[in-house]
Parts: sequence; C-alpha cells; structure tokens
Amino acid sequence: QVRLVESGGGLVQAGGSLRLSCAASGRTFNAYTMGWFRQAPGKEREFVAALSTTGFATTYADSVRGRFTISRENAKNTMYLQMSTLKPDDTAVYYCAASPRNGVVIPRRGDEYDYWGQGTQVTVSS
Repeated sequence: QVRLVESGGGLVQAGGSLRLSCAASGRTFNAYTMGWFRQAPGKEREFVAALSTTGFATTYADSVRGRFTISRENAKNTMYLQMSTLKPDDTAVYYCAASPRNGVVIPRRGDEYDYWGQGTQVTVSS
C-alpha cells in the first residue's frame, strides 16, 4: 500500500507562484508513474500533469502547459508541482496520484492511478 500526502497549497494572488509537494511512503516510489489532478467546485476532476518513473518524460494538460512544471526526487520519495502565472481558474483541490503503469505512454486518466492523496487546496484570487 502506498500512502501519499500533499502539501504546499494556500492562497495566492493571480500571477503569483506556488509549489506543491507530494510525499510518498515505501521504497518503491521509483517504480510508479506519478501525476497531479485537480477538482474545482462544481467541476469534474481533471488531469493536470504527470511524469515517468525516472522523471525524464512529462505530459501536461493544455490549460497548464508552459505555466506548471512537474518534477520528482526519487531519492526523497517526493514529487513536486511548480505552478507559475497562476490564474483564478487554477483554483481547485489538487491531488497527487501514483500509477503502477510505466509504459511508453504516460497515463492521463484517473482510473489508471491506484493511489491518491487527500488533496491540498489552492486558491488564486483576482
């Protein structure tokens, strides 16, 4: 069983930056594809970004590409999401997730991820 804990959420003004962290338990962190999802009030959960087991390959939702950067430090069992040029539309609860799938195609669907954190709130004011 993998336990995931997000941190780093908070209130930030539009145009500002914020870095989220996801700490994972266990010694097999480097065997999991890791991803970030978010869910805004009244909206469906949506994919944000994900990266391969090594962190070499990444993929982003169109809405965040160029503004967000996903990374991981396997030695620390930690994944990060650096968010810049934040917009009010980025306001949501952000979840980190782990997937055992490590093929060529990085998974973007929620049902491809087996483990989820409890989420951290990000609020971007106008």
